[in-house]
Amino acid sequence: MKTALTIAGSDSGGGAGIQADLKAFSAQGVFGMSVITAITAQNTVEVRGVQNIELAMIASQIEAVFDDIQVDAVKIGMLSSADVVNIVAKTLEKYAPKQIILDPVMISKAGHHLLQEEAIAALKTVMIPMATMITPNIPEAEVLTGMKIVTRKDMEEACRKIYALGAKTVLLKGGHLANDPNDLFFDGEDFYWYEGKRIETKNTHGTGCTLSSVITANVAKGYSLLEAVGIAKEYITNAILHSFNLGNGHGPVHHFYQFDESLKEGSVRE
Repeated sequence: MKTALTIAGSDSGGGAGIQADLKAFSAQGVFGMSVITAITAQNTVEVRGVQNIELAMIASQIEAVFDDIQVDAVKIGMLSSADVVNIVAKTLEKYAPKQIILDPVMISKAGHHLLQEEAIAALKTVMIPMATMITPNIPEAEVLTGMKIVTRKDMEEACRKIYALGAKTVLLKGGHLANDPNDLFFDGEDFYWYEGKRIETKNTHGTGCTLSSVITANVAKGYSLLEAVGIAKEYITNAILHSFNLGNGHGPVHHFYQFDESLKEGSVRE
């Protein structure tokens, strides 16, 4: 059984964070484990509060998993403070996992800042150089590069700048730009575009967490990064297509659409 570890924050609404990561791992047939870095009180509308987990407990969670269970790949999500970034990096250095997929979570879907200002510098200098892949969206990439990203050429330039920070590969997600959500993969030499079709829905809570987790799961299963991104792109497109209209804000994507009997031909979903 292949395994994947998520190091991220908890979403009480169940659509993003640790909850989304574990659902995505399961949907890909990978055993998921978790290290919770923060607890958030949130729903589809807002983030009402964030409480960081004590640093010693974060380190202890990581150690407990690695000391007992084989970890085939690691996904890193919400690291809200510089101290959390540093303790996660320091602890992971002891175990040197081969695959680290970094999703630089900065702002929630509702606009709440989940990464403190001083943590951005730590992310750049400590965490990004450890990453096999970093998966920023457009706003996150703009923060990391200090540039405005509007065109495909801008995306290419942003990838170069983020790669220069030390990540082995970059996947820049284009969903925040106008027109279709096309994503760009850069390995330091070549660019690879993953074309997409925009789905008109507000129910996209947890898309970034889910995409990076599916990439992590498939890397754990032995797929190349390019293959894993392709699988994840197709998966998240269908998860959005079959998303749930839950709550009064941005509803969650459907992590288990491929197992949903109501979506099969001739069935009616209630």
